[in-house]
Amino acid sequence: MKPLVIFLILLVFIWPAQGFAFTAYKWMDEEGVVNFSDDLGRVPSQYRDRVKEEVVDDKANGEVNSPPQPMLTKEEGRTTDIYGLSGGYWKERVRPWKDQLKEATENYEKMQKKFLESAEELSQRRYGSRTQYKMNIIELDRLNKERMGYQAQIVEAKEMLARISREAGESGADPEWFNDLGEGQN
Repeated sequence: MKPLVIFLILLVFIWPAQGFAFTAYKWMDEEGVVNFSDDLGRVPSQYRDRVKEEVVDDKANGEVNSPPQPMLTKEEGRTTDIYGLSGGYWKERVRPWKDQLKEATENYEKMQKKFLESAEELSQRRYGSRTQYKMNIIELDRLNKERMGYQAQIVEAKEMLARISREAGESGADPEWFNDLGEGQN
């Protein structure tokens, strides 16, 4: 009995020091979602030609694993980031925010011009009816609120573009994918 206990104790302390390794299968589906499995049989047949095999090694000897590198997908012939996301994914994620930034900037500039024209008109109408004066003030207030709404959209779009750019950088996305992101990016 004593030798069995000693063997079990040694086994408990020695086995974790050896570490373990297993093979993980990684693939990206049609929606751009990266999937993992430890069983090749669980990978849907239509994705088996895209599977990337990775050996996951958990050693307790203090080795530091190198960061994941962008992989080259066989089917597409292009690089992806560490999560298997391509430039197309990142560009599609950026597109609505770039569109919002462009549209909000154009609308803001138009509204700014109208606001300044109305303010100029109001300053020239010092001598008119009180009703007309109040209507001009109300119109200026309306234009200012609309202008501020566009300004808020500009700020939101710039913040989101900066956030997406940071996420892309952290995921190892190719900087070439972001050459035309516009303001707030790099």
